[in-house]
Amino acid sequence: MKKIAVIGGGPAGMMAAYAAARNAEVILFEKNEKLGKKLFLTGKGRCNITNARPQEDFFANIPKNSKFLYSAFHALSNEQLLALFNQFGLKTKVERGGRVFPLSDKSSDVIKTLQSMLNSRNVKICLGTHVQNVLKKNGVICGIRVNETNILFDRVILACGGMSYPSTGSNGEGYKIAKSVGHQVCDLHPSLIPLIAKFPEICKKLMGCSLKNVKVTLVEKNKRKFEGIGEMLFTHFGLSGPLILSASAHISDYTFSDTKIVIDLKPGLDEKALEIRILRDFSNEPNSSLKNCLFGLLPRKIGFVIVNRDKINEKKAVNQVTKEERKKLINEIKNFCIPISATRDLTEAIVTRGGIMLTEINASTMESKLVNGLYFAGEMLDVDAYTGGYNLQIAFSTGYLAGRSAADNLN
Repeated sequence: MKKIAVIGGGPAGMMAAYAAARNAEVILFEKNEKLGKKLFLTGKGRCNITNARPQEDFFANIPKNSKFLYSAFHALSNEQLLALFNQFGLKTKVERGGRVFPLSDKSSDVIKTLQSMLNSRNVKICLGTHVQNVLKKNGVICGIRVNETNILFDRVILACGGMSYPSTGSNGEGYKIAKSVGHQVCDLHPSLIPLIAKFPEICKKLMGCSLKNVKVTLVEKNKRKFEGIGEMLFTHFGLSGPLILSASAHISDYTFSDTKIVIDLKPGLDEKALEIRILRDFSNEPNSSLKNCLFGLLPRKIGFVIVNRDKINEKKAVNQVTKEERKKLINEIKNFCIPISATRDLTEAIVTRGGIMLTEINASTMESKLVNGLYFAGEMLDVDAYTGGYNLQIAFSTGYLAGRSAADNLN
């Protein structure tokens, strides 16, 4: 029987090994002491497996290179993935935004299910095994190198992960292996990551303040790169929360020469409607101080910051607030600007942006166009998505397609 090596025991690697083992001898190599180490961390330990939304919604949640994934999602859709897991005993539930979790809320149950799948097809698992490189001869894969020993294989699937959460083993070694056989790697950056404020003093004052139903816009050099409504959070260093993580996936200027987050604190009201609301609040309590009157409109901490930013006396009675001061307040509420100087470190990113150049990979099979018999899957690829289960679905789908293709092309 022909032999296939899968390098990497994460979600993409385990699914690739399962798919490949239907008509080949498969050996899965993982340098950690257990499989799925990064899966334990996903969804805050609950494992957001995928998203239950219609397939077409997936592409809207993949900001870069989404078309590359058509064949992968066709090979294993979100519905097919859940049916497969259910077949092996994993019960799931759907939560807000279509996020799918194991019914038990335990990521360990997802890993156990994947291990059961591997066992059902007699996949051999080599833990604590470091693959140093892949071997090729005349442009064709012929094996791998492990512990200074060459081992022959007919096909090799690289699913080594990206650069995020290096403590789980995702330290970029897969990119080095790909480069060694001629592949190019697009620049690697953190994605789905908190942002550092250029002037963090304001964020420190607002630390812990969580905002819901606000509009966040990422602006680079006066160009809008992202816009969304949802939740965000102020931290001691800057900004975090779902909206900020999504915005980080659209950063293109990593020098941060002119990057800012603009927050509309009342997206449901245009400036005219907001002014009417403020005037109504002022008329209801004409002798109230400005700081107290704003509390019905904004969180207390933000109200203080906005008044201080506009250099208005917070103790001033609202019946003494001038039209010009009111206009300043409205502008600040609709355009609360936080200049950004950097992202947090790549080690804190949920996923890696960048990876193996997709023009060098056959999207229909996940096989290398440069080296016959070499396949790629998962976070190594130059494609990433928003939070909500989309990135794990990419890993499972590309892994399944790579494994199936590697096995089908053995004959």
